[in-house]
Amino acid sequence: MASKLVSKLLCPPAFTVLTTLCPRSGYLFQGRAAAAAVMAGARHSSSDSDPPPEKISRYPVPYRKDLPYDIVELMEEVESKGGFLPNVFKVLSHRPAEFRAFFAYYNELMNKETGKLTKADRELIVVATSIHNKCLYCVVSHSALHRIYSKKPTLSDQVIVNYKNAELPPREHAMLDFAMAVCRCDTITEQHFEALEEVGFDREDAWDIAAIAAFFAMSNRLAHLTDMRPNLEFFNMGRMPRDKSKDKAGHGK
Repeated sequence: MASKLVSKLLCPPAFTVLTTLCPRSGYLFQGRAAAAAVMAGARHSSSDSDPPPEKISRYPVPYRKDLPYDIVELMEEVESKGGFLPNVFKVLSHRPAEFRAFFAYYNELMNKETGKLTKADRELIVVATSIHNKCLYCVVSHSALHRIYSKKPTLSDQVIVNYKNAELPPREHAMLDFAMAVCRCDTITEQHFEALEEVGFDREDAWDIAAIAAFFAMSNRLAHLTDMRPNLEFFNMGRMPRDKSKDKAGHGK
């Protein structure tokens, strides 16, 4: 959801080389971005009276008024579209440069349009490997995303308990077997690739599976370090079918 926005922020158009200092954050902008920064300063003029950040990490969570404008812009867009801001954005904003690098790589792995992995496949890899790494945040949040993408409200719960006993077809079983081999640092052999090829994956797909497992091994450990807590909103997402009749009734008003 959020990561699609990151590439836009990390690859801005060429601006005229004219720099302006944003009084809100001290962040330096160029050209048209400078005007946006000044507008943001006005929009957040009351942020000095914001309540203290909630306790979602053992590291300080910055006030938005103290963050670079591009990160604030991303947070506001994610919150506007999703209805809430996932805590990973708040926690990782403690280090803005690493925040940008994290979400840039996340975007490349989780939103690429090549290869045979679906969005639901990618989320299931995260769930299976994150439970092995005992990461509460990633298990809860990516289970929610899997429920939404797959339209299967109970499958991720089965994978959390034991993916080998989950109601998965051979393709997904082979995918998770390979992901878990990478997650456990098993010796990868030709037999691993052959098992994937038997269900329709190729070596580029194997790289994708392995890269997701590897990236989230890092993410899991950052969550451990920071004691990152999942948003309550994640727990119920995708569990009940959306009542479309209420949507229609709302539009009719």
